[in-house]
Amino acid sequence: MASAPQPQLPLFYKDLAPLNSRDHATYKTETLDRAPWVVGQHAIPLTADEFGQAHRHFPIVFSVGDEPVPLALMGLNEGVNVFVDDEGRFLEQFYLPAYIRRYPFLLARLDPNSETMSLCFDPTSGLVHEDGDGAPLFDGEEPAQVTKDLLQFCQNFEEAGMRTQQFVQELKQADLLMDGEVAITRPDDPEKPYIYRGFQMVNQEKLQELRGDKLRTWNQSGLLPLIYAHLYSLDLMRMVFGRQADQGKIPALVATA
Repeated sequence: MASAPQPQLPLFYKDLAPLNSRDHATYKTETLDRAPWVVGQHAIPLTADEFGQAHRHFPIVFSVGDEPVPLALMGLNEGVNVFVDDEGRFLEQFYLPAYIRRYPFLLARLDPNSETMSLCFDPTSGLVHEDGDGAPLFDGEEPAQVTKDLLQFCQNFEEAGMRTQQFVQELKQADLLMDGEVAITRPDDPEKPYIYRGFQMVNQEKLQELRGDKLRTWNQSGLLPLIYAHLYSLDLMRMVFGRQADQGKIPALVATA
């Protein structure tokens, strides 16, 4: 249900090109009123910095595997996103995760032996081009203000990603993550629940057993509120399931022995 993205390139990205004034002096970046790259994507990476806003709109879970990643569930089944239509238009106002807003740009390390990261973009996105409307990325040989803003946004995202890794490491060291499972029934067929697995969540029983000094430290550092934001958000799974039902996107139940 919620596995961490595993391809060579990050989720959404089909190609990467380093942005530079030599090759892209006349390029522009276009802003759309929709996000077609999100269509069919049900689990979006989320930074811990976003939990406070995101938990009001999506269930927040952790991917399975040795390196868990926080994910905002925009659908409970592969290929389903109940917050956008087939063109990527937003069906309502909701918190848009930074991972979605970052596309088609990101910071990438072009030389694996160097710590320097370069601003890159996905040339297949159709959002960065020479023709048509958009904001120029360069003013002569110098980055335009929009490019400086994009660079700052991507840098902030990377820093938030590092804080998120530290947060997840704290959860792992405390052995708080467990395999998650939720059973949801439809009002018209309450005898046949839909069972969702394939994600991790915080074990509330182990959380309650933590020593007071650990809880005080986590509360002071801001980690404890993140945990509760995650736990509160899990109630929204039924809301997402209900939207899938309304949109006719609930898969047929498979009979089990």
